[in-house]
Amino acid sequence: MTTAQTVPAPRDSDETAGQHTPVLEITAMERHFAASGGGAVRAVDGVSITIGRGEVVGLVGESGSGKSTVGRCAVRLDEPTGGTVRINGTDVTHLSRRALRPLRKDFHLVFQDPSSSLDPRMTIGQIIAEPIKLHRQARGEAVRARVEQLLGQVGLRPEHADRHPHELSGGQRQRISIARALSCDPDLVVADEPTSALDVSVQASVLNLLADLQRDRGFGCLFITHDLAAVEFLADRIAVMYLGQIVEQAPTAELFASPKHPYTQALLSAAPVPDPVEQRSRERIVLHGDLPSPLDPPAGCRFHTRCPLATDRCRTEVPVLRELPGGRQVSCHLVAADGTAPDAAS
Repeated sequence: MTTAQTVPAPRDSDETAGQHTPVLEITAMERHFAASGGGAVRAVDGVSITIGRGEVVGLVGESGSGKSTVGRCAVRLDEPTGGTVRINGTDVTHLSRRALRPLRKDFHLVFQDPSSSLDPRMTIGQIIAEPIKLHRQARGEAVRARVEQLLGQVGLRPEHADRHPHELSGGQRQRISIARALSCDPDLVVADEPTSALDVSVQASVLNLLADLQRDRGFGCLFITHDLAAVEFLADRIAVMYLGQIVEQAPTAELFASPKHPYTQALLSAAPVPDPVEQRSRERIVLHGDLPSPLDPPAGCRFHTRCPLATDRCRTEVPVLRELPGGRQVSCHLVAADGTAPDAAS
């Protein structure tokens, strides 16, 4: 008598596909605000960003470039004017608050200022437990145990659960914000300038904590900052924004080794390096003039009013964000198809 063999069921194609689905996919996002005197402030104007599972993408640029607006639209705290936002493959761009609520456990925003993002009337334990209860991740004593576990993971003690935000330091409050963001084990974390409101002495410890948690948990992260040293430390890939648009996007090491866009070159030239000999030998690219108003952006390339290399074509023709060898993207008429780029410092 022959024993029949059980044939293994084929691997679930949906599960396999899900592992390759980006945690965040922003396509041609726009966010325009109506101006009091008429017209519209074009805060974000055609931004596209994709973040894979376990990937950290840094978003850098000057104040007023639209970085934080991208982050707020990504988690639907602001409503995009145009384009699409997909989280884990689901289009959340126009979902109602009711339809969006069960999905919110999958993504979270860490705010810039922990002092204003934590309810002063609630204890630390209540703040961290709130999303756990709201999304029914645990009940009863299991909630308290989960809160204590999260406190330990961010370097705090169980007794901190009974304190209020004003009883903690700025660095401790930001650790609470991170613990709250991770309370439902999200697939995506948007960190909006998470260290800029902290003392320099504690910024490094919070960055190290965020890096350790991201590596251990494997969530995708949009890391918004103006701190180039921080983004070089944390990000796998960097997108550079200028006046509501992305002008360059590349793997971190490649961007720092060989920036292509004149604006990226100017940004990196302003970042100090730890070696004093190298620092003295570096040539700083000084940009003249202020960031133009997003209410009336310049024609052609938006950077041409401050670019030391601008040509007549730059003043009239809008450059397209195009793909270069190695997966880099750049939006500049002066960069050749093979990636050859002029040096703004020369």
